[in-house]
This record gives sequence, structure tokens and C-alpha cells, in this order.
Amino acid sequence: MKKLSSLLRICVASLCVLATGAAQADRVKDLATLAAQRPNQLIGYGLVVGLQGTGDDASVPFTTQSMKAMLSQMGVRIDGPLTDFETAATAARVDIKNTAAVLVTADLPGFAKPGQRIDINVSAIGKASNLRGGSLIMTAMRGVDGEIYALAQGALTATGIDASAAGSKIQIGVPTSARIPGGAIVERVVDTPFESAENVIYNIRENDFSTTTAIVNAINKKFGGDVAQAIDGVSVSVRAPKNLNQRVAFMSEVEALDITPGEPPARVVINSRTGTVVINRSVRVTAAAVSHGTISVAITATNEVSQPNMLAGGQTQAVQNADIAVAEPNKPMFLFQPGVELRQIVDAVNQVGATPSALIAILEALKSSGSLRAELVII
Repeated sequence: MKKLSSLLRICVASLCVLATGAAQADRVKDLATLAAQRPNQLIGYGLVVGLQGTGDDASVPFTTQSMKAMLSQMGVRIDGPLTDFETAATAARVDIKNTAAVLVTADLPGFAKPGQRIDINVSAIGKASNLRGGSLIMTAMRGVDGEIYALAQGALTATGIDASAAGSKIQIGVPTSARIPGGAIVERVVDTPFESAENVIYNIRENDFSTTTAIVNAINKKFGGDVAQAIDGVSVSVRAPKNLNQRVAFMSEVEALDITPGEPPARVVINSRTGTVVINRSVRVTAAAVSHGTISVAITATNEVSQPNMLAGGQTQAVQNADIAVAEPNKPMFLFQPGVELRQIVDAVNQVGATPSALIAILEALKSSGSLRAELVII
């Protein structure tokens, strides 16, 4: 309980420090992204080899088909007229359990050029139980248009652990997923309008009209005229020079401009799995009275033996006695005044000794009653 109280107080102190530094400006590059610099998602299908019997088995048909197709391209004949002896010998030499069929995904950054390397994610799609120690065979990474934009290959980095022995099993992380840092080489350029467009578009990361207006005013104040125009609460159109050298230099100056962003909306984020609650400094609560308590019931069973006296003619019997105790803690009710701030909310909750689960229940009840003037996000 003391740890929860200390954690909440540290969060409040940190937010208060941020509140005092609200006038500190942020750069445009921290608030917005260039539309022409958007990433593109890539996907591919491949094989991971070199596993220690933790791959797919013969019941996964696409893994077997992929292995045969790959070997045939390398001049290794699998299909064809074989005798029974040759078929048995071939089957004995190919151990499919050391191979796993996987899907490979990646994000192709904007302005990526051929020869650059990007990180990739590898995920098993068959019956493979562990990808640790495997190597990905050359895999074509395709975009939504079906064209190949990168080629992936390399040794996997798997952080998950899966071990079992004598009927016991332990698993840490997800051993069927892995990464290859720099595992793909870009092969094709994605065309962007950056070089030819008269105006470049900036997209604000968080939809906020105040932030958009501040960016437009800062750009026009720096370069004069109507260089920047707001399209909506997310996008800003900026007129840039046609010469590429001048355009790049101009964009670097725009990204370095200091902007005072608008206040974020009041929001409470709750992670119900870990009990984490984050409350930003814009949260306000109207007048409300809150009481939270739980009733606990404890049942204690005692096994005894009833032994009859000598010569009484009775029989020994097992007797079970049970003691039941009901406890209801005396939780005081606390009152929220209109417009109460974050620090007062945390202090009031700490006074009644609320656990993380109790704090989540209190916030949900405040939202349902209409007293919590904030967006409640549960993840």
C-alpha cells in the first residue's frame, strides 16, 4: 500500500513539474510528420531452417511444399520416378522438424533507398514451437501493390524461452516470434511527391486545432506571407522552394521551429491487466462523494476424531468443524469538491488506502456518474 501511495505521489510530482514547464516550446519535428515521409508496410513468406527439432512436422503441407520448391530451384531433385528404396532413403534424409514456415513483416521508412537495411519481424504460422537458433532463408518482401521492395535473410534473434522436461514446462516470452535487426535490404524506391509537389504537407501527430494554428503562425512569422496554411486540425500545407537543395534546407528550418502546443484533452488511461493508472494534469472532477470497501469472508475448517469411551460400544468417527468469520473494513467516505485537481484526487484515494484495482473501480464509477470530466481509456 505504501508503495502504491509513493508511486502515485511520484507521478503527481512529475506531472506538476511538467505543468510548471508548460510554456516550454517543442520543435515542429516532435509534433508533426511529413506526409511524403510516411512508411509503407511489407510482408513476405519464407522458411526458417537450423532449428533443433522445434519446427513444423509433416502434417503442415505448405512447409513441405515450400521446402521441395526451394530445393528444386537449387538443382536438388525431390519429385519424380523413384523406387520404393529411393523414396524411403529420401524421406529419411529430409527432417522437416528442423524447418518452420514463417511470415516476415517490416516497415519500409519514407525516402528509403536501395541498399539500405531495415529491421524485420519473423512469426511462425505452422506448428513450430520455438524459433531460437534458426536462420531465415532469402525471402521477398512485397508491398500492397505486389511488387518486391526488399529481400530479407539472416540469423534470428529470439528472446522467448520454451523448455520442458519430466512433465514440467516453462515458457518465458513468445518463442515463436523473433526479429532480425537490419535483416532486409531495400531493393526498390517508393515514389513520393516531395520532389515535384509545389506544397508539402505536415500531419500533426495529435489532432489539435490549437497546435495546428500555432505551427501555421510560427512558420508565417519566420518566413512571412502565407507560406503555411491550415487544411484542418491535422494537416498544414507549406509552400516550399522548387530547387531541391533549397527545399531541403527550408524543411530543416521549419522542423527546428519552436512551437507551444495546445493543452491535451483530459484523459485517464487504465491498464486493467497490470493495474496501471495514468491521469494527465487536465483531469477535473465535479462534486462527488465516494466510498469504497469490500466484505471478506474467512472459513476455517478443522478435522477432528471422536473416540468413544472404553466398553461404550461406540465407533470412532471423523468430525469436521468449521469457523466462519465475516469482516467488513470501515472505509471512510471522501468528498470531491467541484473542479478538484489531480493532486487532490490522488491524496483522497490514498487516504482510504485504495489498491490499484480499487482505484480503477473508483474512476470507472466516477465516469459513470458523470463527475469525471475526462476521457476514460481502458487498455
